[in-house]
Amino acid sequence: MPSIPPLSSLRNRRKAEVPVPRVPVPTARAIVDCAVYVDGKRLPGRLLPAAALAEMRERQAGFVWVGLHEPDETQMAEVAATFGLHELAVEDAVQAHQRPKLERYDDTLILVLRTVKYLEHPRHGVSEIVETGEVMMFVAPTFVITVRHGDHTPLTGVRRTLEADPEHLALGPTAVLHAVADHVVDTYVEVAQALEDDVDRMEEDVFTPRSHIAVEEIYQLKREVVELRRAVAPLTVPLQLLSNDTALPKEIRRYMRDVADHHTVVSEHVRDFDEALSSLINAALAKVGVQQNTDMRKISAWAAMAAVPTMIAGIYGMNFQHMPELSWTFGYPLALIVILSICSVLFVVFRHNEWL
Repeated sequence: MPSIPPLSSLRNRRKAEVPVPRVPVPTARAIVDCAVYVDGKRLPGRLLPAAALAEMRERQAGFVWVGLHEPDETQMAEVAATFGLHELAVEDAVQAHQRPKLERYDDTLILVLRTVKYLEHPRHGVSEIVETGEVMMFVAPTFVITVRHGDHTPLTGVRRTLEADPEHLALGPTAVLHAVADHVVDTYVEVAQALEDDVDRMEEDVFTPRSHIAVEEIYQLKREVVELRRAVAPLTVPLQLLSNDTALPKEIRRYMRDVADHHTVVSEHVRDFDEALSSLINAALAKVGVQQNTDMRKISAWAAMAAVPTMIAGIYGMNFQHMPELSWTFGYPLALIVILSICSVLFVVFRHNEWL
């Protein structure tokens, strides 16, 4: 007869089956900053998105800049309802891990940027070097929304820099678009310079005589370069489109061309890093092969010298009565002299041929 489970276990099982309701987090938790800008100057106070949009519409001038950090679906849905964002774009903003791209929904321009950060790491060892994140921007004539994922590359400094330059900020939301893109590309430059030092040190280690470099270290660095390349390379087309987009102010297009030039330089550097590391992997593997050949030559040389006394001792170790020099007084010293002489000649020959 099957046993009846205790009442306490049944109660625990029912509690586990009942889904725990998710407590919604207020949208204000995801807002880093929200402000209204009129004629390039920030209006006093920190408002919620709905209040900021109402203030802007009442003045019929300026634009709203909302900065979000890793919003969830509920928080992003509330912001999307306030500004009328497309649901597909909102889904991308929540999920993150998007490829750098440029899209347009009606009068809203959407730009996705991959952010990167260089991590300090031990010189010899396998560890993460490049950390990636994401910034997604919604740019419209009356607002700009930045959604950031990741703990690095904050945009607070970009906002302060723009607020200190009202003339540039007066160009509207596209000025924020340029400033954020320029800031992200500048971080590409910094990370590329740091990786260049790593590649140079790796190259020095590989080609230093009698150095032992693990191929795994080179491969790890190559993987990090590939990670950087995935963040940098796809941004080429969006920056070119923004540089030639007649919907943007002429001054902004000039700034975007400058950003595109910097991005092109970084892309070329990253491509060179990838090719250099591929060559270093081949060189390291070739060096390992050469080192193995050298070790085998040394082993063979010592084995050849060890074979001489082994051969002579093996011959005179046979149990025969009639063998040459068995009864001679100087037979043993002569055998040692012959062994040492032959081994010395072999040692000189191997040393001359650089086997030892």
